[in-house]
Amino acid sequence: MKPIVVCTFYHFVPLPDYQKLQVQLKQLCDQWQIKGTILLAKEGINSTIAGTREGIDGVINFLRQDDRFRTMETKEGMTDIIPFGKMKVRLKQEIIRMGIEDIDPLQQRGTYIEPKDWNDLISDPTVLVIDTRNQYEVELGTFVGAVNPELDSFGEFPQYVQEKIKPIAPPKVAMFCTGGIRCEKASAYLLQQGFKEVYHLKGGILQYLATIPPDRSLWQGKCFVFDERVAVDHSDFG
Repeated sequence: MKPIVVCTFYHFVPLPDYQKLQVQLKQLCDQWQIKGTILLAKEGINSTIAGTREGIDGVINFLRQDDRFRTMETKEGMTDIIPFGKMKVRLKQEIIRMGIEDIDPLQQRGTYIEPKDWNDLISDPTVLVIDTRNQYEVELGTFVGAVNPELDSFGEFPQYVQEKIKPIAPPKVAMFCTGGIRCEKASAYLLQQGFKEVYHLKGGILQYLATIPPDRSLWQGKCFVFDERVAVDHSDFG
């Protein structure tokens, strides 16, 4: 059996035709026997899909033929079986729900930090490091020294900022999440609220695990993923 590629990607870009794109992507994924989830909204795309190398390349190449997706980055891991039961292409109000209407990562967002520079940043005692994921995800693993907001959903993040972060007014904030998408909106929100130095891990935990050797890692535990693998660590990206 051919090895299975698990591909995650997101891209904030205006998609007034996202309903038409839903039909095209569902047909293409069925053609290539791709499984997983693609979320589409007027603000962009958010997805984790799995299939053969040829199938994943077919879907990504289709998207990148559209100039709006030409710069979209992807992250990949390998597994022995497809970790999804079916293919879903869904239309949403937001590709990651925060519930704040005027937050637009295309207009402003925090400064990206490459995985190779992340350890130095979060080791700085003047930096407040925040895990923007939900409580059940944090319980499996997180970065050394990171604050856990104890969120039940990402929609609670703005309230957490107002109640816990604004009163202490940290000079620098660094955030991380699974693949990076939550931090796009979280960093945009902090900037809107007047924070000046806001950073987030480019590519999220998944890119860090794929890039940084275990002996140099400040990650502890496993990273929850939204498929039948349940969680991954450095060994899944070797």
